[in-house]
Amino acid sequence: MTPSRRVLVGLAGLAALALAGCTEDPNSVAAQAKAGDQKGYVSGDGTVETIPEAQRDEPVTMSGSLLDGTSWDIASTRGEVLVLNVWGSWCAPCVAEAPDLQKAWEQVQQEKVPAQFVGIDFREEAERGAAFAQKAGVTYPSLTDESGVLVLRLQGKAPTVPTTLVLDPKGRIAARVNGPVDTSTLTGLVDDVVAQS
Repeated sequence: MTPSRRVLVGLAGLAALALAGCTEDPNSVAAQAKAGDQKGYVSGDGTVETIPEAQRDEPVTMSGSLLDGTSWDIASTRGEVLVLNVWGSWCAPCVAEAPDLQKAWEQVQQEKVPAQFVGIDFREEAERGAAFAQKAGVTYPSLTDESGVLVLRLQGKAPTVPTTLVLDPKGRIAARVNGPVDTSTLTGLVDDVVAQS
């Protein structure tokens, strides 16, 4: 093979690699979410982690748009406990836990616990997330996070979907459930964080 032909073959190989890098990996989380087939992802096992007050990181900062288009800022929840649930309608465990989250929200409201709930709809269009929330009867608001950037604000504490975080009144992560959560576990965590405040 002549030197000029080697150069052309080498350039063609580089171009093929570059084009391959521009295509989306069908096994990525984003591609699986867009497929909507509710498979091919890894969910947490429901492990509960509580973080002692002295070991909590800085307050979480976050703002964005709710599924209905309304602007929202986490600063509006300071002074109350905040439950953040990262979910997607494409995630089977998220769909399964939705009734438990709604029941916990209703219980917190009924008992006048100083706590708010906000979902983070991860890696799907707001319209699709809103349709699921309505069908599932979820009445607390959810942020849209189609791009996945809001989850990055959660200090590495939401590695899988679903994940539920309980923030203290200062906005610091006080507890986490990595995977599906049930009503009694969540309300117990909320009560514990409220009692510490």
